[in-house]
Amino acid sequence: MALCTGHYLASGRPGLVYMQNSGLGNAINPLVSLADPMVYSIPMLLLIGWRGEPEMPDEPQHLKQGLVTLPLLETLGLEYAILPFSNQEAEETLSRAAKHMTTKSEPFALVAGKNTFSPYRLTSDDKGSYRLSREEAVKIILTGLDPDDVVVSTTGKLSREIYEYREAGGEGHGRDFLNVGSMGHASQIALGIALNKKDRAIYCFDGDGAVIMHMGALAIAAASGAANFRHLVFNNSAHDSVGGQATVGFQVNIRGVAEACGYRLALRADTEPELKAALARIMGEKGPSLLEIRVHKGARSDLGRPKSTPGENKRAFMQFLNNS
Repeated sequence: MALCTGHYLASGRPGLVYMQNSGLGNAINPLVSLADPMVYSIPMLLLIGWRGEPEMPDEPQHLKQGLVTLPLLETLGLEYAILPFSNQEAEETLSRAAKHMTTKSEPFALVAGKNTFSPYRLTSDDKGSYRLSREEAVKIILTGLDPDDVVVSTTGKLSREIYEYREAGGEGHGRDFLNVGSMGHASQIALGIALNKKDRAIYCFDGDGAVIMHMGALAIAAASGAANFRHLVFNNSAHDSVGGQATVGFQVNIRGVAEACGYRLALRADTEPELKAALARIMGEKGPSLLEIRVHKGARSDLGRPKSTPGENKRAFMQFLNNS
């Protein structure tokens, strides 16, 4: 939204912001304190994917957001329309949106439900040059952890791969907090646990997109001085869970950012031997520490989803934390 504001200020033309409705929650502050007519009155088109649309099956982390999407737009005072399926009706709706932005100089929201658009395939299926897959790296790390070690994982396929590893080994799921929503916040959940359970090693399994989304969390983790906090970033430079769209993960020196923020130890591994050696150092030295693991993008087509509910995961995890 800030990019679109700059674009409008320089060109006089409204920009377009595409987001899931989970992004609408993150956008409330710039909507009301930047683009709103009571402040700078910036026209822009918001194209919002309606995850958790009522009566449409979806993941648990999307259900509440889906229920409140339209009421939230109404509360914010945003003019909006549900994008029609037919091309003619869609064109009429776009004309209405353009007229509103031109005459009112404020945002207009288009809400797109499931199957509004035809399926899209990326123009390139290149997995990248790194040899390790994320799932292989996950197995190597989980195999090396101690029984009392704690895992907090970010939303998406990473958590699903952890869940399947435990299932395949006949293990319980109490050791892992699978953060199915709240992208970008896994490291702070893990840090909150680390500061309260100083006798336990706390591992955050994070992704490049999530880290970049809330990079300020690195400064907070480093400043905490939590010796038991170990931050593992699986970097495939892609949003793997929502289609494989590229991030800037490989263009960012995540290890260097961590060092600059004050992590006691920051490492990077690109191969299995490097990963095992780096993991041994991370386990043997005081944190806060970070290990960036570069992997190729993609996941198994038959990768399952957790069968337990978020509430069941929370209760089992809290019992593991407090009874081990």
